[in-house]
Formats: sequence, C-alpha cells, structure tokens
Amino acid sequence: MAHAGPGLFVTFEGGEGSGKTTQLERLAARLRAAGHDPLVTREPGGTPLAESVRDLLMAHAVEGAAPAPLAEAFLMEAARAELVARVIGPALAAGRIVLCDRYADSTLAYQGAGRGLDADFLAAMNAAATGGLVPALTLLFDLDPADGIARRGAAKNRFDREPLEFHRRVRRRLHELAAAEPSRFVRIDASRPADEVAERVWEAVDARLPR
Repeated sequence: MAHAGPGLFVTFEGGEGSGKTTQLERLAARLRAAGHDPLVTREPGGTPLAESVRDLLMAHAVEGAAPAPLAEAFLMEAARAELVARVIGPALAAGRIVLCDRYADSTLAYQGAGRGLDADFLAAMNAAATGGLVPALTLLFDLDPADGIARRGAAKNRFDREPLEFHRRVRRRLHELAAAEPSRFVRIDASRPADEVAERVWEAVDARLPR
C-alpha cells in the first residue's frame, strides 16, 4: 500500500554526511510556515523503545562488540515495527504529513549491500515490520561517500567509521532502488549549495501535497 489514511509519507535517504537531516528540518519549518503540521521522526528511533535500540546501534563499539549483521538487521526491524505502529501509522491515519529520516530502503542498502545480507530476506523483513507501508515519496540525497564522510568531521558514529568501500556499496544500492521505483524516488544532488537543495526538496514535496 502506498500509505495508510489521507496523510503524506515522505522519507529521506542518503549516505552519511549527505545533509538529509538538515534538509528535513528545513522542509518541516517551511511546511509549518505554510500552515501544515508535519510529524518529524527518524530511524532507528521515534519512540522510547526505538530510541533505546538506536543507542545500541549507533554507538561506537569496541572491536568485537558490535552486533553481528543479522542481529543488526533484526534490531533495525524491531525499531521500525514499533515506529510504524506507534507513530507513523496513526499520524497518516489522522491526515498528517510524516517526514521520516531513513526508512526501509536504508536496511536494503546498509544491511543488504553494506553487510551482505540477502536482499529478498531483508525485503520480507521490511514488509513484516511495516505492514506493507511504503512512502509516497522518497528523497534520495546523493553525494560521493568520501565527501560525505569528510563532512562528518570528528562527529562519527559506528556506521561513519565503516571503510569507504562499505559506503560505496550503500550508495550503489540506493541508486539501484531509485532506478527500480522512479515514481517514488526523487534524486537530489547533495553536493549543491544548501539553499539550492532546499528548493529542490520543496518542489518535490509541494507537487505531492493535497490541494
């Protein structure tokens, strides 16, 4: 299903340092100025339980203490199931615009291409965790991984610290996902100036707002 209820579900995807979180916040402010009441959330996170999972997943672990790839995927899906059930689903049913920083595509890219887990298996997990909830629009912030990691500076989480080839595999998979669903994805050149990126984001979202 595209989304549950009359709301609009927009997800933000991209590699580390692509600026998607900043652009999500800018879009939320512009929507509020236009009279909307967007719900802003993130993955993993968005509920007390899911934020606890985020703490486990994002922390920089000592050698050998990071979760195994399959365990990482299960934790991501558990947080996602909680977020959809408790936050995203009810907000869409109430007719709200939902802006989510990462969603199911990230699992296909990070745990799939990045960690090497089976794509079909992960897709089935995504479907179970989300109840089939698919965004109406996914904004893909595309940036060379080396530039994205450089932007992060010293503020690096466990995923930032992965080898550059890991991030290149993630980017390639995101490109593949976008090519497979051109009606859902809008690719945005995240190397452009922030104001220019913000205008591109607004154009993509405004075209899908209820009139």
